[in-house]
Amino acid sequence: MDAREKILEAATNLLAKAPAADVSTRAVCDAAGVGAPMLYRLFGDKAGLLAAVVDRGFEEYLTSKRAARPSDDPVADLRSGWDNHMRFALEHPNHYRLMYSPELTVPPAAAQEAHALLHGILERCAAAGRLTVPPALATQMIMSANVGAALSMLTRPEQYADPQFSERLRDAVLASLTRPAEAGGSREDESAVPVAAATLAARLRAEQSPRFTPAESALLEQWLDKLSAG
Repeated sequence: MDAREKILEAATNLLAKAPAADVSTRAVCDAAGVGAPMLYRLFGDKAGLLAAVVDRGFEEYLTSKRAARPSDDPVADLRSGWDNHMRFALEHPNHYRLMYSPELTVPPAAAQEAHALLHGILERCAAAGRLTVPPALATQMIMSANVGAALSMLTRPEQYADPQFSERLRDAVLASLTRPAEAGGSREDESAVPVAAATLAARLRAEQSPRFTPAESALLEQWLDKLSAG
């Protein structure tokens, strides 16, 4: 095991045992049997070390998400993704709280990848005509709600004792952003145009039409995104 792995292993073990989602660099160096100069040479500073620890801790979770095969129902995949996110948070509380800590000045790559994976599912929802807002906005709304629920349950468990809380919030959020597969747009349906625009924009991003130049596709996508925003 090289010095970098020793430091990450020590920091991971200390973080798992810490009463708060934090560890000191001195404790990490002592546990890893290395000097502080080595830690700072490899990770830059404490924030860099903690970001690397978060990425290491989330790797197993992200590996399973990368390997997940899309189902025929992208909205069902959203529900599954929410539940998996919550499960990981509750099973790895210190890693999770650290990942979203405002004191972590170096953004973990894991957070960015999780955001991108969610956005990919929402693009599928939009392409299927199931999304009522643009995918980028839906990604922000779902991620904010999912992370907020997880952090609330971790930091104030006595206030969130209802075992169905996460599922209730999940269903409420998704109901506000998606529509049933059998729902059809009509002239009386105020969401028909935004939904159709979001669907066309997602399909355009998924498969560029040879009928348009890249510049024309970009302009069309911009118009469709404006229409999908309502």
